[in-house]
Amino acid sequence: MTAADGRLEAWALSGIGEITAGTELSTLLAGQELRDGDVVLVTSKVVSKAEGRVLEGDRDAAIRDETVRVVARRGPTSIVENQLGLVMAAAGVDASNVTPGWVVLLPLDPDASARALRQQVYDDTGRNVAVIVTDTAGRAWRTGQTDLAVGVAGLEPLDDMAGRTDSYGNELAVTAPAVADELASLAELVTGKLGGRPVSVVRGVADKVLSPGDHGPGARALVRPREQDMFALGAREAVLAAVRGRDADCFGSPASTEEMVAALESCGLAGSPVGASVQVVLPTNSRDQVAAAERVRLVAHAHRWRPHSDAVRDTLTVSPAAP
Repeated sequence: MTAADGRLEAWALSGIGEITAGTELSTLLAGQELRDGDVVLVTSKVVSKAEGRVLEGDRDAAIRDETVRVVARRGPTSIVENQLGLVMAAAGVDASNVTPGWVVLLPLDPDASARALRQQVYDDTGRNVAVIVTDTAGRAWRTGQTDLAVGVAGLEPLDDMAGRTDSYGNELAVTAPAVADELASLAELVTGKLGGRPVSVVRGVADKVLSPGDHGPGARALVRPREQDMFALGAREAVLAAVRGRDADCFGSPASTEEMVAALESCGLAGSPVGASVQVVLPTNSRDQVAAAERVRLVAHAHRWRPHSDAVRDTLTVSPAAP
């Protein structure tokens, strides 16, 4: 993310006060000197409180209700996919900065919340701003948390640079900065976690703010499709999925024939390509043959292939599974 002149400004708004169900979020911006092209960032907790997404009761029960799929679980910690398609710890259910015994759920539709606030600001002030609803999440490969965008309006959340060239003439293939997430992280630096300042403004990226009425695709554009997610299951959960023969979509598209042969060989199984399939030689001993056939099944499932019967004695054939 680069500002037009290489400079960004970010600041948190003071004096917000406690938000309750029915609070008009646009009133939080009353009197602020907003400019066209500013980006207004609001924490999801504020949006949820205004929308009445606060419940009294057991946090674990709320997490279960919000969970669509368990990605990984270690002791009391659960990483799950919630009803918004986001993969987060505890489904995004939060028990901080709320009355003890109560929990805050994520907004039902953060993109819609962002669109509504953006439109209201435009109607009230005539200012064309973008709006981002933020929440805190961990990262799969790194310790700690950072804020990211769960709702976006008036901004392309992803800057896809595929096909462009760098200053050396190299063509970019997969570079795609998550602009909305970068802005959310910047906002968290000025709002903080304990300062009671859940609304902030970033200035300097007006070139990325869309025209009035054009809200863009929303934060859902940042949710990686499951078939492209190489970490759709935790390590233990992936093993269990293979043993059970379930959750095949979490293993992505079928691996190539070369990958399948290499995977079989790494498990002590000899496989040879036969057309689009791979024929695996099994031990002649019946007991070892059963064990080897089970290993073939597990390896095939994890690579989105499937075994089927073979007319050749002491062999088993595997083929890519249908989409």
